[in-house]
Amino acid sequence: MEQRGIEPVPAEERYGRPRDLFFLWTGTTMGIFTLVYGTVLIAFGLSFPQAVAAIVVGNLLAFPLVGLTSLQGPATGTATMAVSRAAYGTKGARALSFFGWLNMVGFEAGGMVLITFASLTLLEQAGVATSTGVKIVVILVAAAIQLVLPLIGHAAVMKAQKYFTWVFVALFAVMAVIVTPKVTLQPSGGADFATFTMAVALVMSAGGLSWGPLGGDYSRYLPSGSSKKAVFGWAFLGGFLPYVLLMTLGAAVATVVAEAGDPISGLPSALPGWFVVPYLVLAIVTLFAVNTTDLYSSGLNLQAAGIKLKRSTAVVLDLVICVIITYVAVMSENFNSMLNTFLGLLIIWLAPWAGVYVTDWLRRGGVYDTGALFSAAEPYRWPALIAQAAGMVVAALSINSTLYAGPIATLLGGADVSIFLGLLVAGGLYAALDRRPVRVLEVAA
Repeated sequence: MEQRGIEPVPAEERYGRPRDLFFLWTGTTMGIFTLVYGTVLIAFGLSFPQAVAAIVVGNLLAFPLVGLTSLQGPATGTATMAVSRAAYGTKGARALSFFGWLNMVGFEAGGMVLITFASLTLLEQAGVATSTGVKIVVILVAAAIQLVLPLIGHAAVMKAQKYFTWVFVALFAVMAVIVTPKVTLQPSGGADFATFTMAVALVMSAGGLSWGPLGGDYSRYLPSGSSKKAVFGWAFLGGFLPYVLLMTLGAAVATVVAEAGDPISGLPSALPGWFVVPYLVLAIVTLFAVNTTDLYSSGLNLQAAGIKLKRSTAVVLDLVICVIITYVAVMSENFNSMLNTFLGLLIIWLAPWAGVYVTDWLRRGGVYDTGALFSAAEPYRWPALIAQAAGMVVAALSINSTLYAGPIATLLGGADVSIFLGLLVAGGLYAALDRRPVRVLEVAA
């Protein structure tokens, strides 16, 4: 079991190659969630060509962030949210790390809910009545299985995701062959520009933007001399390719099945009867794979938030919280709406954080003083904190989600520019306020 948390990984414990990041991110992102995001775009009213355009544009804009945050792992040996201390201060970054933890817990709970629904559907097909007691047992068994890989640690997660990748590629390829002949594409019509911007925002927030705070968590064990181009490229491609392909497949499925946004009771109706059980098993395993990455990183984020817990203890605590949320959600009929609202609100903190993080990286030339990240010498850096707050206000005013439309979005006819304004305002204000020369130190191997 890995004992190390966010403390820097020493040179003698480094291992792996940059291309390992490709399998990590492919195994993580090649899941049912990704497929469902594509179906949601059609539900927005987009035509199929519009949906494909939103998928490509949104992922091209968002997944470079995963590549960028992966660069700091080999350089500093620590997690991404710990690297954020360079901009926000060792204590100032705690609030952002806590937001990152909430981000992960939300996705973990969403995955656990779908795992439970898929398992209950399989039991029903086997003739087992799904009473409240059965639901509780399913949730607890799923939690016990989910705990294993994140608890063991980094090496187990990296190896398992590599094997998951090949299995998922094969099964999703079969699914694509089955569904494609049924697809009826709509080359004309579709949604207006404002709705298109909402779709792009959804693609970005559900993809590279939400995975960005995890980049360094998995690259920190790579040797410090690893090729930066390789680290960036493999991390970017590992997430970008599955998201584009599976979201496009999801959009195509949605042209066949109106309720394709429900991955358990709706989407399987597009499949032949013999493939429904393999599909449900595929759904369960891919969700376990996604949650493995989320759960491992959420423990690191909790440490970065200043909570004095061992990494393994933090993982167990996170899972307990997810079990509670899962039970409430399984007994509720509003899971899909809750998930869409959660994804929409992620933008408010993530976009400004990305703006500050990227700006700070540019100012430092990508080189950090690892010791300063764990020093109490500079607890708060107010330029970044002020820029983050301003960016969050602007993002909230310009968002157009299922929950509400901000006044800026309303003024623009419903166009959702929250990601772009939140990122640009926070990044620009941070650059304007923080005029001190950055003392860049080479990090010891």
